[in-house]
Amino acid sequence: MPDCYKGVFSLKEEVFIVTFMNCYFVALGVILGGSFIGGISAFLTGAPPYETIGRLAQSLKIWGMVAAIGGTFDVISTFERGIFYGAPLDIFKQTLLILSAMAGAQSGAKLIQWFTQGSAL
Repeated sequence: MPDCYKGVFSLKEEVFIVTFMNCYFVALGVILGGSFIGGISAFLTGAPPYETIGRLAQSLKIWGMVAAIGGTFDVISTFERGIFYGAPLDIFKQTLLILSAMAGAQSGAKLIQWFTQGSAL
C-alpha cells in the first residue's frame, strides 16, 4: 500500500472495498457475458440475435446478483449474525454488497439496451 494511504484504511475496510467492487463487476460480467454468448447461440440457430441478447440481459439480472454475492446462504447467515448477535455493521455491509450487485446487474442490462438500441427491452 502506498505511504499516502497508511492510517486511512484498515485491512478490514480494504477487504470490504475490494469485495464491494468485485460484486459490481461480477454481476456486470454475468450480464454482459451471458447475453453476448447467448446472442452467438441465437445467431447460430437462426434466431434474431439482438432480441435474444436483450431478452437474456433482462432474465439474467437476478442470476448476476446471486453470482456476485456468492449465493444466498452467506447473506442469510450475515443478517442473522447482525440481528441476533448485535453486529449491525455486518447488516449494513451486506446491504451495500447487495446494492453493488444490483447496480452491476442494472449497468450491464443498460449497456445491453444501448448496444441493441432497445430491442426487446
